Amino acid sequence: MLLEPLDLIVFIGYCCLIVGMGLFVSREKKGHVKNSQDYFLASKALPWWAVGASLIASNISAEQFIGMSGSGFALGLAISTYEWMAAITLLVVAIFFLPVYIKKGIYTMPGFLLDRYDTRVRTTMAIFWLLLYVFVNLTSVLYLGALSLNTILNVPLGYGIAGLAVFAMIYSIYGGLKAVAWTDVVQVFFLVLGGLATTYIALQMVGEGSAWEGLGLLRQEVPGHFSMILERGEMMIPDGKGGTYDAYQDLPGISVLVGGMWITNLSYWGFNQYITQRALAAKSLDEAQKGMIFAGFLKLLMPLIVVIPGIAALVIVKNGIDTGFIQSMQDPVSGIIKSDRAYPTLLQLLPVGLKGLAFAALTAAIVSSLASMANSTSTIFTMDIYKKYIGPNASETKQVAVGRITAVVAFVIAAIVAPALGQLDQAFQFIQEYTGFISPGVFAIFFFGVFWKKTTSNAALTGAAVSIPLSVLLKWLTPELPFLDRMGVVLLVIAALMILISLVEGKGKDHPNSIEVNSELFKTSATFKIGAFIIIGITAALYIIFW
Repeated sequence: MLLEPLDLIVFIGYCCLIVGMGLFVSREKKGHVKNSQDYFLASKALPWWAVGASLIASNISAEQFIGMSGSGFALGLAISTYEWMAAITLLVVAIFFLPVYIKKGIYTMPGFLLDRYDTRVRTTMAIFWLLLYVFVNLTSVLYLGALSLNTILNVPLGYGIAGLAVFAMIYSIYGGLKAVAWTDVVQVFFLVLGGLATTYIALQMVGEGSAWEGLGLLRQEVPGHFSMILERGEMMIPDGKGGTYDAYQDLPGISVLVGGMWITNLSYWGFNQYITQRALAAKSLDEAQKGMIFAGFLKLLMPLIVVIPGIAALVIVKNGIDTGFIQSMQDPVSGIIKSDRAYPTLLQLLPVGLKGLAFAALTAAIVSSLASMANSTSTIFTMDIYKKYIGPNASETKQVAVGRITAVVAFVIAAIVAPALGQLDQAFQFIQEYTGFISPGVFAIFFFGVFWKKTTSNAALTGAAVSIPLSVLLKWLTPELPFLDRMGVVLLVIAALMILISLVEGKGKDHPNSIEVNSELFKTSATFKIGAFIIIGITAALYIIFW
């Protein structure tokens, strides 16, 4: 299915705007040579609204538009817990972790680990993150983005992967974080506007012309898909191979509120380079914290954009509203309805003009995340690997060049690996589970590093070393244990090991590199407090309504 001329004009206009803006904001002033702070931290000049917009544009990608809509199709509103709990997590990070990072003046998360522990911990985690960004994050976003191009425009998967990689590289590799962050402001506008347009049309289709009636009909037609806290055996969902499995495996009841979901969210929003890098690039701590509040409000909105369309697609399929829609949902080889084809199929139903806008929104989400991940990969490699072991005396210009080369290499590797994800039904859950192999170790290292002065470097190194093998072992021994609960068990084991090692090794004394924290460090502005109160209130109300 091809885009109409008006849709193509809208989409091409968007592409030109992003590339042009990216190159414009990253141009070098006369007599000024781009240095590492310019390239990796956007000259530390981002205002709160750019920080918040860039956080969301970096976060919301194909894994949300395609993957989370697919999970909405399969298991319903419950998948929104990743978005709504993230809004609360952003507040925690803004209050308790950002002040520490900004006070330390770090460039990277591994750089913080060097300051708190030692070189071994920094290098170990830098390697883990590089592997994760390239083989899980970049790879999955490229695959899901190409899947949408394949479903909407019949673009072969390989060409789609290559095209998206090249588009993201055009402006991000030259301009660095400054180009990524400022174009993200525009990307978020397209992302929200185009996403809401798709939701409106999907609900209108269900409601036979009325989007408001369509929203009400969703809950009537699939009431089980509006339960936030799932019990064991409550819902069986497709496994992508013609069978089913218990949705409790993905979202294990109350654990999404008090268990492993916190490990996932804090590891992602608090200790993840391509997220925290935006806050580190803010003009000040206050601007960074306000940016977090702005991002929190956008997170509360996201399920309306990325989950509700998936539920609407289920109702369309269930009631046989559109036979062409059902055919598009089917895998062309196996004939099995694939959850992750829900959103791309919905885009085909949009009227001329809106289709171009929605396609631009999806592309905006994809390329902004790709650019962010590649930039953070290059930042970690340059600052924590290259500068330490290969070119310790490298000039600022050389560091920027190495960063650009690293980003290109990361894109090439991810593009080669991406087609292997084609066998998955819900790629979003794949990302969460395999990121979760490292998350417990990351959480323990940072949490103890900030809040327990006795944590030693060997304890942190042990936490990093055992996280993946322990997660793999537990997955093999207890396959019936939901991965969020497994993360909680792994964290408890790692925490016990780290406490034991620290007490034995340090003999009860504080570590020399321990961090001084006090109430003054965690003070926030009145604006932040008001925004935080509103976000907490809205989140509580949503869970009460949809429990």
